[in-house]
Amino acid sequence: MWRLTKIEIFKIFKKPRTYIAFAAIAAIILLVQLAFYIDGEKYMSFMMTSIESSFSLEGNLLNGYFVFFIILQTLLVHVPLLISLVAGDMLAGEANMGTMRLLVTKPVSRTSIILSKFFATCIYTLLLLTFMAILGLFGSMVLFGTSDLMVFKSDKLLLIDRSDVLWRYLGAYGFAALSMVTVASLAFLFSVFAENSIGPIIAAMSVIIISTILTTMDIPFFNAMKPYLFTNHMLNWKGFFDRPVDVREVLKSALLLIGHITFFVSLSIYIFRRKDILS
Repeated sequence: MWRLTKIEIFKIFKKPRTYIAFAAIAAIILLVQLAFYIDGEKYMSFMMTSIESSFSLEGNLLNGYFVFFIILQTLLVHVPLLISLVAGDMLAGEANMGTMRLLVTKPVSRTSIILSKFFATCIYTLLLLTFMAILGLFGSMVLFGTSDLMVFKSDKLLLIDRSDVLWRYLGAYGFAALSMVTVASLAFLFSVFAENSIGPIIAAMSVIIISTILTTMDIPFFNAMKPYLFTNHMLNWKGFFDRPVDVREVLKSALLLIGHITFFVSLSIYIFRRKDILS
């Protein structure tokens, strides 16, 4: 299985489109860091206008932890599209190039083929998020230093001590990885049906957009569906920046995402094993 997975990883990084995601993430992170470096004080003054009349806050509030928190809020909305570019091409790309029939004639089970492709997709996803974390967090720490992290909530403001921040980012990284693997498994499932990668990418993003819209609509019928929509739980990485962290709620969301991943991958295996390969 690992040998097959390594082959699939090689295929992923052989394609130029794979590096689009890394380039896009690097560009966004560097632009955000540059913007804060040049004009961050004005941004902080604007954000603190209504607070400074009631509280006196001291210290370096514009620090690397705060900048990376802003980067996370910005990027984790767009990363699903970048992941779908690769995940949606894993099986559809083989069909489009006409190599799928040759692939399934090898003395390897179809289940092993599809699992190796999925594991390679997961590794790519983790590498992408790790790249984002290294460039975003440690790059921001070098540029802006470290201090207490200020987190704006809808009804309150939290100030988290600098010694209490890194483990929260580590937990948020793990949860974000789980969310992005869920997106990858969805695009991977659509890739089983398609003959080119455009269809799975569009289908996966359409499902995410529609599900996200449903989670924001306050309609009784849709409200009953919200707890079961994975998009309703994808941004719960922010729960690690509550005080105290609602561990039960975070675990509940994590288990629901794992359930979706298991369902999407299992369905992919079931369909692929019974599919007539015509290309």
